[in-house]
Amino acid sequence: MKGDRGQIQQHIRWRKRWRNLSGLAAVMFGVGAIAGLSASRWSPTPSPGAGGEIAPALKRPQIPQPMVFNGRPQVAPLPKFEDVWECQVVVVGGSLGGVAAAAHAMATGATTCLIEVAPWLGGQISAQGVSALDESLRMRQANNLSPSWQRFRQIIKQQVAELPSWSPSGTSRSVADINSCWVGTLCFPPQVGAKAAEQFLADTNPSAPASRWATMTAFKGAEFDATGRRITAVYGVRRIPKDPGYRPKGRLSEELAHWYSWSPTAEFDRIPVKLQAPPGQRMIVIDATDTGELVAWAKVPYRLGSESQATTGEPNAAAFDNPDCTQAFTYPFAIAIQNDQGDSLAALSRLQPTYALHEYESIFDLEGFPFFAGKSVFNYRRIVSQTRGNPYTSAPASGDISMMNWNRGNDWNWVDTPLVLNAAALEASGQHQNWMGGLSQSALKFGEENALTFARWLLETQSGPDYPLAYLYGNDSPMGTLSGLSMVPYFREGRRIVGRAAYGQDEFMIRENDLRYDFPGQRNFSPTAVGLTHYAIDIHGCRYRNWQPSGEAVSAPAQEPRVKPVQIPLESLIPQGIDNLLMGGKAMATTHIANASTRIHYGEWQAGAAAGVTAGWLVSPNTPVSDPAEVIPSGSMGMLQETMRLQGLKTSW
Repeated sequence: MKGDRGQIQQHIRWRKRWRNLSGLAAVMFGVGAIAGLSASRWSPTPSPGAGGEIAPALKRPQIPQPMVFNGRPQVAPLPKFEDVWECQVVVVGGSLGGVAAAAHAMATGATTCLIEVAPWLGGQISAQGVSALDESLRMRQANNLSPSWQRFRQIIKQQVAELPSWSPSGTSRSVADINSCWVGTLCFPPQVGAKAAEQFLADTNPSAPASRWATMTAFKGAEFDATGRRITAVYGVRRIPKDPGYRPKGRLSEELAHWYSWSPTAEFDRIPVKLQAPPGQRMIVIDATDTGELVAWAKVPYRLGSESQATTGEPNAAAFDNPDCTQAFTYPFAIAIQNDQGDSLAALSRLQPTYALHEYESIFDLEGFPFFAGKSVFNYRRIVSQTRGNPYTSAPASGDISMMNWNRGNDWNWVDTPLVLNAAALEASGQHQNWMGGLSQSALKFGEENALTFARWLLETQSGPDYPLAYLYGNDSPMGTLSGLSMVPYFREGRRIVGRAAYGQDEFMIRENDLRYDFPGQRNFSPTAVGLTHYAIDIHGCRYRNWQPSGEAVSAPAQEPRVKPVQIPLESLIPQGIDNLLMGGKAMATTHIANASTRIHYGEWQAGAAAGVTAGWLVSPNTPVSDPAEVIPSGSMGMLQETMRLQGLKTSW
């Protein structure tokens, strides 16, 4: 009885402490007075006055950050973990790179575990709404895409898309029957991307049947050995919706704290999860989040934003470093050729954005493209084509749906309030003790308002009797949200690791010079190549509201013919300081400029696939080394590259 009483008292103390922490988190990421869509109407709650400056929602207190003797952050107190997973490979983040990493790790036979905070797997192609594959024309023409990517594309084409009830050709159509766009050769509703990601993992699962994955599971921290150089466990918390008909709001600015909280809320129950190695076995961890969440929490060296010529030596780098200047982020949404009797325009018109309408509308521009006819804005990322008309020459038809991800539209590039919190902001907010996503709630809110204002502008300026436009939200939204915005924004850039010494650099990073045919200083990464990608240098820049200098690399963008295929070296995936950690996507070691080429769908897939194969190979019983950084010095690179080739990864042109 005494032991039971002590456990009960300890449980009560733990609950009180976590209630206090949750209260603090709710304040830090509290929901402001934000107008938002419901399934039927806009919320009447007004936002701050239009056109005025935004005062900080909270002056965050300086919260002491507990550190263990190994120098890593410490999560304290820890909850009782109700679910313990045993994993040889742990993938944090179900992004596009995370899906590739998990599948390729499983293909080696490694028991693999993946957690993703959003309700859908797939990142760019699903929860982030960019369900239009943007690929290198040169790689497509040369058929130099990896077999796993081509298999994944085929799975997407075979999926059945659920369409709105008013769809003239029926509510269920295969992607192959509705695909017609010109950004690339494959566009589809985002939910299809999520279904394809699930199927891709399920198809690979028999190779490692004890593997598992879960959505709606947030990363919360990790545990290290005494040296601080090895992760021994990863912490997560899974949220279980209390409403069986739950749909995300599509306002991450309001949902962020609820997604990351340890404690139950009115909407969600919680299951704390611990991911650890099987007894007596090794474990490799992959950070496949788009913003480098594990990297940030564990205080791994990284860079954020744009770099100067003095920092990188790149010809087109900026005049000064600006950590706030990450590439613009975007909330995609969908519009349809459908007469909704003015319902969606009325809903959008009730939004009261933070800034005056003219500040947004002065930026909106179709950049010389027609909206409907031929090679048009509407056909650019058309995700549903009722007739499959030629996207370059034909006009869209009634019931067609287009996904909007437009540079001079729903891109949010203002960095007066940076989206990705830097090291000082993370320290001040207490997130090393209680990780809450590492993002600015205010920046998310501004991006949401901008996207909704752009949708309103499109309906007001482009809709007409022949082509009535409707903004799709609620049950009609392909984004799967009440607001009609993507569940999370499209993150073009987050934190990028600083690699270890390699290829003549003390801190390795893929640079602009490595990408350009016409620049000196190109390096040959063949000896340690684990992947191959190619794309234009496509920078969606940053700016300040008052147009003061931002430190953007304005001269760096380059079209595909000027950019050479780049080999992804193993060194770009290995961080400093932690020996059993790899990068599986955008957090790889690139400069701000190089990220603009590697961040696209296929580049992220290749980085994730390479990390997955490497991790799976390292934990296999016959591998001569145990950690990524040992591969090259031990002379084992050839063995790893052969494993890559056996899994169909391309490492050379």
